[in-house]
Amino acid sequence: MGNLIRVLTRDIDNNAGNFFLDFENAQPSESETAMWEKVNQVLTEAQVILEDLQTYRGAGEEIRQAIQHPNAEAVQEKAWSAVVPLVAKLKTFYEFSQKLESSLQCLLDVLTSSSSTPTQHLESKQALARQFAHILHFTLRFDELKMTNPAIQNDFSYYRRTISRMRINNLEVNNELANRMSLFYANATPMLKTLSDATSKFVSDNPDVPIENTTDCLSTMACVCKVMLETPEYRSRFTSEETVLFCLRVMVGVIILYDHVHPAGAFVKTSNIDMKGCIRVLKEQQPSSVEGLLNALRFVDAQHDENKQKQTFLQMSHSEGFLSFFLSQCFSESEGFFIFLI
Repeated sequence: MGNLIRVLTRDIDNNAGNFFLDFENAQPSESETAMWEKVNQVLTEAQVILEDLQTYRGAGEEIRQAIQHPNAEAVQEKAWSAVVPLVAKLKTFYEFSQKLESSLQCLLDVLTSSSSTPTQHLESKQALARQFAHILHFTLRFDELKMTNPAIQNDFSYYRRTISRMRINNLEVNNELANRMSLFYANATPMLKTLSDATSKFVSDNPDVPIENTTDCLSTMACVCKVMLETPEYRSRFTSEETVLFCLRVMVGVIILYDHVHPAGAFVKTSNIDMKGCIRVLKEQQPSSVEGLLNALRFVDAQHDENKQKQTFLQMSHSEGFLSFFLSQCFSESEGFFIFLI
């Protein structure tokens, strides 16, 4: 309870994050090397995952033919042969999300330790902060590609229907694994959901680490990105426009993680993140390059409002004035009748 009160009443440090974080060239110190190499293996694989996802074409035509000709054995076999290797690829993506989760928690363990402030950690451990940023960049990029490729859901749905109907055994992706994968891919942003849950799990699994260590690390990273993007002196040090988009994705990613972990969320006046400033920076970019990022924030804000409304409803349900409040909300003067939602 003490940690919760401290988080909710913390003052915003307006000077936090006012430094240049070298997302392009930061290299690990001797003390960081072991961790850096471990995470770097995962990030190297991340590039392969993105390339495979970008080239994922699906088996839409084969599946359509199989549905239209349910009794043609050759057509059914062709569709099955097309879908199986694609589902194996989806399995690889799913398993990689678990590696990403582990890497994120390892980095959080270092960047949230009580030995230094979040700003000191990020400034002195720039190579690890850079890897943390790369994980967020990969996550948002993966989810962007997944959301624009309906073939993924179509292929996997056909696969599940087929193994359920034909009762096929000895599969690389059996029913149990398929069910877990289904939960993963059913989410609009599966990788971001994985990281959000991993961050929450890190907080709950480490009660000795004050929760504000994690939230301050995330808010400081968001501030660093915002300051670098809006400060000509810092922005001129980027050698590529790709770094600008990278920085924008990282900023949005840490905002979403912060919103997921902080008890009050990111979209409140007392938030340690300058949300108005971050959104202003986003809107100053080419609309086509940030539309997905703005939508991600709108989706999170909508979820936060919905959860807040649910919490208010539950709190009021235990108050004496709940009945009058409920009736006033349910009664429609224009229609002249009560509407009850069961």
